[in-house]
Amino acid sequence: MTALAMVAALAGCAMAGGSATAPADARTTGEIKTATTISAAERKQGADAHPQLLQEFGGAYSGSQTAYVGRVGQNIAVQSGLSNARSDFTVTLLNSPVNNAFAIPGGYIYVTRQLMALMNDEAELAGVLGHEVGHVAAQHSKKRQSAATRNTILGVLGAVLGGAIGDQGGLLGGLGGLLQNNAMQVAQLATLGFSRGQELEADQLGVQYLRSAGYDTLALSTMLASLANQTSLEARLSGGDARSLPEWASTHPDPASRVRNAQTLAQRFGGSGGMRNADTFLASVDGVLYGDDPAQGVVEGREFIHPDLRLRFTVPNGYGMQNGTTAVTVSGNGGQAQFTTGAYNGDMNAYIASAFRAVAGNTTLSPGTIQRTTVGGIPAYYSVARANTQSGQVDVTVFAYEFSGSSAFHFVALTKAGGAGTFNSMFNSVRRLSASEASAVRPRRIDVVTVQGGDTVASLSRRMAYTNYQSERFQVLNRLNSGSRLTPGQKVKIVVYANR
Repeated sequence: MTALAMVAALAGCAMAGGSATAPADARTTGEIKTATTISAAERKQGADAHPQLLQEFGGAYSGSQTAYVGRVGQNIAVQSGLSNARSDFTVTLLNSPVNNAFAIPGGYIYVTRQLMALMNDEAELAGVLGHEVGHVAAQHSKKRQSAATRNTILGVLGAVLGGAIGDQGGLLGGLGGLLQNNAMQVAQLATLGFSRGQELEADQLGVQYLRSAGYDTLALSTMLASLANQTSLEARLSGGDARSLPEWASTHPDPASRVRNAQTLAQRFGGSGGMRNADTFLASVDGVLYGDDPAQGVVEGREFIHPDLRLRFTVPNGYGMQNGTTAVTVSGNGGQAQFTTGAYNGDMNAYIASAFRAVAGNTTLSPGTIQRTTVGGIPAYYSVARANTQSGQVDVTVFAYEFSGSSAFHFVALTKAGGAGTFNSMFNSVRRLSASEASAVRPRRIDVVTVQGGDTVASLSRRMAYTNYQSERFQVLNRLNSGSRLTPGQKVKIVVYANR
């Protein structure tokens, strides 16, 4: 089974949690019936998938934060009753720049370093992980199984692009293979498969687990508020109208509604007063990599820059990018594209044919004649295929670049019929990166600093390693607003440049 096939199967069980089979035992927690065991089949399923998931998500993060996240995750996971043994749960901090968390059957729980960086205390970390464990314990995947089957037929990209270009019925039919090498997108999209009720149930269980572990039950609501603010900021950063892939905070119901509901749940299950452990958390998150890992390429505004592959390109105005381990996904109101690579032996005709086959899945595509051009001094080739779908015609464009006799890269773009030119500016923006340009790309890291006398939100914001939205970034990162006053001795996070 390929990595994505494995992930797709698990997505049916849940990329934000779930079990594929009914448990041998169950209990009622509050008003929610939950499982009380991890079956042998689930353990095997999770163990088989775990190495492939690590590969697809950039691997396990290697920083000192991993042991801390593991302890917190295991402590909150045992509150679910799935197992009383902490060792039955494998908690992984992923080297991913996306705000995400999920769980799969067998006791495997994941959170990205980017989402950890957005948190401000240990209780928020526990609340997020508890929410994901809650999906598993509540067996939400059983209700999602038929939906997962439909999504496999529809195609992941079809579902996304259908929304991006206004087709709510699934315009692209079987053209979903484009994302089949990118488990990151599958995991994000899988969260959309949960119903409003299931998300609220997972929130409820997460709050209950916080209470039983001794944490402040308001922690999940404050984390959801930070996620809602981050989602809003990212929309502004991408031009305001970009339809980028939804993240953990953007599941149904809407983030603001979830914040209010989580606050109500916190009062119902004990209110505030439990542990937050902010100092311990901040000491751990200090130094964690923030944003893109240069080894996987970086997104800077509308530009994607890969210092190791020595290339760059620019997306159209109003389009957002999602940088995954093996591909960059570009999305906006006019369509969706992906930039990736494949095996190349010098035969560009075969290379482009392979790219079309990956998109088509079970659908037959008949590409037009391959055209040749030059982009930034790089030999380039492209072809367009038109496909009939349930809701109309679409254009599929493959635009490939020969960087050397053994190295090629390509875009695959999907648009409404006649809209293939939507991405022309992007296709023509690909450039080789010079050695000096490549060396100038530096990673960013979290730096936890102590507020000194005279420090303000404005003065500390100016230390953020960004040229735009410095104040807004600082405020969201620290759960502050423009009117917040800082106190000497208070610890806050800033984002700084680090050496590669």
